Amino acid sequence: MVKIKVKGHELDVTPVKDSSSRRALSYKNKIIQSLKKLGVREEQIEIPIGGIAHKKVPAFAEWYMQGHYLYYDHKLFGSFAENLFIVSKVIELEVASVLNEEKNIQEFVDIFMEDDDLHERRKAARETLGLDHDTNDVEAINKQYKELAKEHHPDREGGSVDKFKEINNAHKILKRELE
Repeated sequence: MVKIKVKGHELDVTPVKDSSSRRALSYKNKIIQSLKKLGVREEQIEIPIGGIAHKKVPAFAEWYMQGHYLYYDHKLFGSFAENLFIVSKVIELEVASVLNEEKNIQEFVDIFMEDDDLHERRKAARETLGLDHDTNDVEAINKQYKELAKEHHPDREGGSVDKFKEINNAHKILKRELE
């Protein structure tokens, strides 16, 4: 069992070694049931599984709520099923915080709200920082960000305010993805 911290929640994660397709379906159903508690209809929720439960790919859930596109993914574990477990637990805990009146609906929406072009923005952010398209190592991202920010800082000779802002924005996009 591994303890991780995701979006302010500490979770115990047990590696999924068998029945990954069945477990992934179970996690998908848990996500749907959690979101239904907030009035999200099942047809507004998309969680693709399709034969990838044992592969090392990101897991995500996307849904519409109060006219907003909401999205959450996780990709740091060894299998889709393990990543979907994290997505399931984070959504479950955030829904519970709304139901327990620890957060309001708007705070919930703000946590998961994304633009429809999310994937393109993440790809562009990695390109801006000169990273491979699949880089998820926070330390590598931070190191590259610091080097580029120092190089393009407006107070340095040859620095550029616009490039510095672009680098900061790219870092912010990737940091949010990997929180």
